[in-house]
Amino acid sequence: MPHLTFYTDDEKLMVEKKKKSEAGLKIEVEKEASPEKGQSAEKDDKIFVENVHDLKEKLASAQEESKETYDRLLRVYAEFENYKKRTAREMEDFRKFANESILREILVLVDNLERAVDSSGDQSDTDSCVVEGVHLTINEIKKVFEKFSVKPIDALKKPFDPNFHEAVMQEETDDHPDNIVLREFQKGYMIHDRLLRPAMVAVSKAKENNGAAGEEMGNDE
Repeated sequence: MPHLTFYTDDEKLMVEKKKKSEAGLKIEVEKEASPEKGQSAEKDDKIFVENVHDLKEKLASAQEESKETYDRLLRVYAEFENYKKRTAREMEDFRKFANESILREILVLVDNLERAVDSSGDQSDTDSCVVEGVHLTINEIKKVFEKFSVKPIDALKKPFDPNFHEAVMQEETDDHPDNIVLREFQKGYMIHDRLLRPAMVAVSKAKENNGAAGEEMGNDE
């Protein structure tokens, strides 16, 4: 059987006052605690915003650094590609023209052999076997020239070109206009697309009295 407690009227009044006092104290405590909670939440939000802002700045900085690194990489790659192409061209030129000086010296031998053949044509007592041997030698040397892409320049009866011809004299003529190659004293040669040796030539010079003579003939008629 439960124990029953009986209070007098004064005791009941005191109990009620105590309960009201405890309830009021609880409300005051909650009121005092609520601003602290609000301030704490506001402080947390502020810290969160600051952290987000800091992270955004770090991200932007990292992206800018990454872009700069990528640009430097592109420049280095482009420079390396240009270096490879330049090196390849230099190696190709070296391969093409490595023997240029030697071939130029051999041209002098060919000149002398061709002069010997030309001069032997005017002598009836020349040994034909010797001349034939010289011809064979010249042909063999020309085969070597072909192997290294050395070709003679076709100059006779062509307009004078200072890029390929070297004029050593002029000859007056009625048959050609000015600056036509009339004679070739020394053959010129190309190696690939480069001049190995210019042709030494004589060029034409039209006679000045051609026009005057024509006018006189017209007047006589």
